[in-house]
Amino acid sequence: MAAPGKEIRLRRILPGGKALIVAMDHGVSSGPIAGLEDIRKAVANVAKGGATGIVLHRGVVRFARDYFDERLALILHLSASTSVGPRADRKVLVTEVEDAIACGADAISVHVNLGGEDDDGMLQDLGSTATACARFGMPLLAMMYPRGPTIKNPYEVEVVKHVARVGAELGADVVKTLYTGSPETFREVVRGCPVPVLVAGGPKLDSERAALELVEGGLAAGAAGVSFGRNIFQAKDPSGMTRAIARILFDGASIDDVAPG
Repeated sequence: MAAPGKEIRLRRILPGGKALIVAMDHGVSSGPIAGLEDIRKAVANVAKGGATGIVLHRGVVRFARDYFDERLALILHLSASTSVGPRADRKVLVTEVEDAIACGADAISVHVNLGGEDDDGMLQDLGSTATACARFGMPLLAMMYPRGPTIKNPYEVEVVKHVARVGAELGADVVKTLYTGSPETFREVVRGCPVPVLVAGGPKLDSERAALELVEGGLAAGAAGVSFGRNIFQAKDPSGMTRAIARILFDGASIDDVAPG
């Protein structure tokens, strides 16, 4: 059974067992990309649209702190790497759980890429972070990705359900991972993971409808929600896109009910 602190915080992130998390940690890995140039505006947009949580690095929390309340959870991201370095897939810890507590965070997140030479370090980081989270009653979101030279197809169901299970086995309370392309295959991922699974948005899709189909497919497979980045904050109307996803997740709306145009 989770510690009371974890249970209380998890309820903020997954109200009614569902989560709409917006990842905005891209400033470290990719710089101030489109949609994140003004972090205050980016957070305000998705807060207005009904997101349940936002992933940020600690240095920018102070610029958006006014938007976090009982309806919007702060998830502090502990992992980092940059696209300008030679080992972009190697994530290192740059923040500690105690820093998340000081920031007023409701949860922390750690990014793990499996399939490369740096697996061991990232697995150690996930395990040690899970230990600290258990001690402080802090929920842990593990972003689990098949990524590296040994991965031929990162969307292969056997691979995805393996990396998702690794996250749960090492102590994550929620796992975010890649959608495998269909509700039937992703259902295997969900069944093989004993903690709630969130669908990752991945790269910016060709249309907003395609992103909404990802949401609908994940829900049909039993996912507990989504954790999108570019497919929300780079949408033509980020607030509207967040609201559309929220209606599918929490109100049972169909894509035709919410899709623009």
